[in-house]
Amino acid sequence: MSRSVKGTIVVEGQELTVSNPNKLLWPGMGITKAIYLQRLAALAPLLLNHCSDRYLTTIRYPDGVDGKSFYQKNCPAPAPGFVNTLAHEGISYVHLDSLPVLLWLGNLACLEFHASFDRVSNPAQPTEWVIDLDPTLPEEPRIMEAAVMVGDLLQSLGITSIPKTSGATGIQLIVPLIPDLTFDELRQIGEFVGSYMSDQYPSLFTIERLTKHRGDRIYIDYLQHYQGKTIIAPYSPRARKGATVSTPLHWSEVRANAAITDFHLLNIESRLQQEGDLLQQGEPQSLRSILTFIQSGKR
Repeated sequence: MSRSVKGTIVVEGQELTVSNPNKLLWPGMGITKAIYLQRLAALAPLLLNHCSDRYLTTIRYPDGVDGKSFYQKNCPAPAPGFVNTLAHEGISYVHLDSLPVLLWLGNLACLEFHASFDRVSNPAQPTEWVIDLDPTLPEEPRIMEAAVMVGDLLQSLGITSIPKTSGATGIQLIVPLIPDLTFDELRQIGEFVGSYMSDQYPSLFTIERLTKHRGDRIYIDYLQHYQGKTIIAPYSPRARKGATVSTPLHWSEVRANAAITDFHLLNIESRLQQEGDLLQQGEPQSLRSILTFIQSGKR
């Protein structure tokens, strides 16, 4: 039995214990816990920006991606004094508000960061709208083509979207919003988009919620975007063998059929140095006129 190794680091004035720094978390990529913490530090400005005003759920893999995992909503105990929490519906969520907190979670082998759609500061009116394109097949060669088709429909409606890989198999279309619509109102727009695409391309898209009834079609999930539900955070790693990262893309990359596996922990830092955060480059927009148009057609 190997001896447990521990060390300490000081980050922003806070002392952190790092246990088993040489443990392989992504064996196929050669990513140890020490390397993971380095990569998290590079991703920190983006992860903090996209998670700090949200309720955070993590997925922990104590023995790496090949081992067992569990979801963590409540703040792990004991927690250092620099860890703040957010109480909501009986759960004490970790407030991901600093680099020391992020690295503390990383040391606990939190390999995925899922953020709530609703913001702590404004829970009723979302600041983005999300359509999740969720493949039924474990490998879906049509996913980028499908994303372009839905993105083109949104553009025809005057809606500018930013594609983001899930880091797993799907693509999410993110629409930055002026917060003037509710989740229920945005669901009406999502239902319109999903129904239209399913009607026009029935062999490719579906809005069928039950997986067993989808066949090989791509599910247009507009229902997931709701209070109390979560999405993989932008720039979160994924517990996949390729150490993929949920990454916003240029539409030109999607049209060129980029692979989701192209974006991972070992190259994401250089991409961010070149591209910055594509989600922050999108202008917030109002979808109220689109909602009015859809509602007028139902009368």
